[in-house]
Amino acid sequence: MRTLVQRTRHASVTINGMCKSSIACGLLIFVGIEESDTQEDIDWLCKKLVNLRIFDDADGVMNRSVVDIDGEILIVSQFTLHASTKKGNRPSYIRAAKPDIAIPLYEAFCRTIATALGKPVGTGEFGADMKVELLNDGPVTIWIDTKNKE
Repeated sequence: MRTLVQRTRHASVTINGMCKSSIACGLLIFVGIEESDTQEDIDWLCKKLVNLRIFDDADGVMNRSVVDIDGEILIVSQFTLHASTKKGNRPSYIRAAKPDIAIPLYEAFCRTIATALGKPVGTGEFGADMKVELLNDGPVTIWIDTKNKE
């Protein structure tokens, strides 16, 4: 399971011209799922994300988590995080899980992170053509892959 995490001042997802979800200060998390991902990956990743200290404290040091600042989270599925660009110029997405595997894992990821955060999270819609807007704060952008835990 791969995530691309962005610290935001605000973020939103629009589908077919309608705003599906929006957040104020917090994290925009793009998540890519592969067939070998499990609930263990979800649990590890969710704990890591809600405790990731990338928000400034009173001294301007990144020392606070999204929980510490009472921030919000927006989660967007993005199979392209598993793009392979080794051959040619057209990316291959062979490592990305098919919908029958990815959708239940994506939904479990959203539920698990909401529980860890202690409040509902915003989401996109799996497989939809989404327009994502954000104001990246910093900018702070971090890549986390559960296959590289150690």
